Amino acid sequence: MNWRDIPSLAALRAFEVAARTGSYSAAAQELNVTHAAIAQHVRTIEAHLDTVLMVRDGRGMTPTETGAALATELTAGFAQIVNGVKAATADIEARPLTISVTPSFAENWLMPRLTRFWAEHPGFSLSISPSMELVDLRRDGFDLAIRYGQGDWPGVEATHLVAANYTVVAAPSLLNGRKVKQLSDLYDLPWLFQTADREAQKWVEDSGLDMACCQANVVATGSMLLSGVRAGGGVAVVAGALIEDDLATGRLVALMQHQRERFGYYIIHSPGVLSARVKTLKSWLLRCDRS
Repeated sequence: MNWRDIPSLAALRAFEVAARTGSYSAAAQELNVTHAAIAQHVRTIEAHLDTVLMVRDGRGMTPTETGAALATELTAGFAQIVNGVKAATADIEARPLTISVTPSFAENWLMPRLTRFWAEHPGFSLSISPSMELVDLRRDGFDLAIRYGQGDWPGVEATHLVAANYTVVAAPSLLNGRKVKQLSDLYDLPWLFQTADREAQKWVEDSGLDMACCQANVVATGSMLLSGVRAGGGVAVVAGALIEDDLATGRLVALMQHQRERFGYYIIHSPGVLSARVKTLKSWLLRCDRS
């Protein structure tokens, strides 16, 4: 189809409404444009077809025979477009909302809270994809993502969800009652680091602990790191948001914290108007963390 062979869809839509209502004023009101805009659209189509489509009839307008035939076809065509959009909308509403989130955050922060979300929103289907990989939301089909950083990713809108300060933690069994005032008090204990988080090890070294004098083990994922720390396998630096329950129950002990300016977990999504379901989930997540 060559769209240059026909008038614009805006003009055709204006004519269809004018012919159906028999009034440029009524068409203008329905389409939220001016009377003059409707008249101009009709004149544009008439010029394109080189024929008269609407004639004045008292205080209103009546389509000519050609105009009435065209209006009938346009009404059917626009109805088919509306039905197609409604069908697509129904398909979108029926599919699960897709979320990309880092594995550790999904396991330790998101999943424990989602039970409450589903209780408040029964039938709300989610598909959660735990991954450390960067994603292109549109290309990869994600409705939103939760990522750790400073919220300055290009091409997306980012809303701060929860702070993620560096927290040095260990299991009580590993500390065995040890009093810790500074990181150097921990030089003789094993440490655990995540492969992707080299900044954490650098921060420990910058804070005065020579890692060359320590036993430092590196694991691939945050979930492995937390499992090891909880089992007493080492001291670790983790985001505070991931260990709230561990600290509350005493399973882990916070030895010290470091405020990282602007760093935290952010909800990110494509720019523009959000669907009702994405709005619902986003607002719940933000409200959930403050409740």
